[in-house]
Amino acid sequence: MARYYFSCPNVYFGDEAITSLSQFNDKRVAIVTDDFMVTSGKTRYLINAMPQASVCIFGEVKPDPDIDILTAGAACFKAFKPDVIIALGGGSSLDAAKGIKVTLEEFYENHPIELIAIPTTSGSGSEVTAYAIISDPKNGRKYPLISENLVPDIAILDPNLVLTVPRHVAVDTGMDVLTHAIEAFVSTGANDFSDALAEKAIALTWRYLPQVFNDEKDIAARTHMHNASCMAGMAFNSAGLGLVHGMAHAIGGMLHIPHGKINAMLLPIVIDFNSKQARPDTRDRYHRCAQIMGIDHAVPEQAIAQMTQAIRQINRHFGIPATLSELGTDRAKIDALRQALVSSALADGCTASNPRAATAQDIEALISLIAG
Repeated sequence: MARYYFSCPNVYFGDEAITSLSQFNDKRVAIVTDDFMVTSGKTRYLINAMPQASVCIFGEVKPDPDIDILTAGAACFKAFKPDVIIALGGGSSLDAAKGIKVTLEEFYENHPIELIAIPTTSGSGSEVTAYAIISDPKNGRKYPLISENLVPDIAILDPNLVLTVPRHVAVDTGMDVLTHAIEAFVSTGANDFSDALAEKAIALTWRYLPQVFNDEKDIAARTHMHNASCMAGMAFNSAGLGLVHGMAHAIGGMLHIPHGKINAMLLPIVIDFNSKQARPDTRDRYHRCAQIMGIDHAVPEQAIAQMTQAIRQINRHFGIPATLSELGTDRAKIDALRQALVSSALADGCTASNPRAATAQDIEALISLIAG
């Protein structure tokens, strides 16, 4: 019998979730975020919930944080010696905070730091995972770091913090949620616990993401998507991901494409690849995904084909291109990077749990498909 792992931080959710910060009223609290969260007053929203805390803010996180951001953040907090680090923002801020936390703990040695994750987008699931994506801009790559030490102690899901996320960002990150859930469900590491969360995340995303697209201020739809993102994060933290993410880290890093967008573009292509020559259990799992999405064809292969078509249609509805050429990427640049993309995707930790083993030739063929 295989051994599996499942972790679940304390999760506070709902309109009053932010009030849970009151438990840190007598602590030294470091906040890791970006400049917008500082200037827009979002950090003040947190501070008001713990008015007696001593607070220090590092607000210099940029998209796709690299090692320089982690070093700068750790330097900002070294003299402060925080008891708690609060990560506020999207996946970049959460990933940066994870890296800063472990950097500081190595520096202090015997001073453990509690990590609180407060996502302001509904996508990465980083608030409950052992993953952090750190960029290497010199080589145009993104590296997933995986360690139990990166799992936050507490996640706070406050839907009021995602209401201002623009429509195009909400759909990109929302399709990231769908990708997380489907990949976790068909992963070689899938298990009873991850399955339950992945299935619910698929159902919530397929129902409520179009509602967010239609009405950015729909608080109920935003709440469901925020919860779905967290559930999908718990699912893939236990089960692993797959080739969509393995290729997305490579393509997104080298061609500078938002992570959720490239995931959405790759998802139907990789499902098509995985479902061919698929083991019966993989085929059955994709069939179950289709059923959750309201596709109830009795023949699994037909249901899977209809599912990939439905994903392509919803991408089109959301304005997400089908190919890199449609996105405006220079084909010559893709060709020049082809071998590096293949090598990076093969080496990516997410690729290892894909339900169908992929060769270099397979990935080359998939790159040609996504190139358009």
